[in-house]
Amino acid sequence: MKTIVGRRGIVKTFALGLAANAVGLASVATKPATAAVESALTPPGATHLDALKKRLAQAPRRRDFQTVPMILNHQEQWDHEALTEVLSYLPVPRQAWDNTDIAGPWLNLIRNALNSQIWSFKHPDFLAVSVTHGTAQFALYDPAIWDKYQLTRLAGDEFKANTLITERKSAAADSANYEDPAGPFSGEDNSVPALMRRGVVFMSCHNAIWEHAAALIKSDINPDRLSQAALAAELTNHLVDGAVLIPGAAGTLPELQQVGFHYAT
Repeated sequence: MKTIVGRRGIVKTFALGLAANAVGLASVATKPATAAVESALTPPGATHLDALKKRLAQAPRRRDFQTVPMILNHQEQWDHEALTEVLSYLPVPRQAWDNTDIAGPWLNLIRNALNSQIWSFKHPDFLAVSVTHGTAQFALYDPAIWDKYQLTRLAGDEFKANTLITERKSAAADSANYEDPAGPFSGEDNSVPALMRRGVVFMSCHNAIWEHAAALIKSDINPDRLSQAALAAELTNHLVDGAVLIPGAAGTLPELQQVGFHYAT
């Protein structure tokens, strides 16, 4: 998919270099997200949601950190452009999910909320946001990090790999038939990629990343003998494509609620 950096991209790239020195980061790089928008599963009439998806795909992501601090104190340390796009989204209703358990029913619940809002209540521009932390945060790391750091030891035996980012056969079914019990809107496709194509925004909690780094060091799963700041940076650099890095889940939820997102857990 062809992606385009925003109109201020050149200026931002220069500014990021200055910001990195100002906040003490060893290295910061930006790139647009490449989560698919052309294979969207949004319903007809979802003009605002489709436009948001395109803007989020163009918003830069910072994924070349060398170290990160425990507490983020500058917007260049998280995906503030993408977060601002979400906070500025006006169509209602909007829902923010507080997701903490990778083994819980969180993806299924979001899918059910989408289906009811879109087809029962006729809100095609309904936006759902997963504010992801706790063990649910493991679902937003790529396979390379799962393998290197044996994340199944922290995620639980049910997850020998990050199956929640695996494409399902149901994704190839006819998207026009939303009643198909084996289609992309059914329980057969409770996956992060399918929900992203439906417009769900997955936010990744920096505080959870920092805590995961500490847990790995404590468990002696640290092959490169990295500091906590460097290990947290590596985890951050390996978030799945399309994820939105936020300073912290518990602190970002009030920001979402303040602009009209309904809290769900």
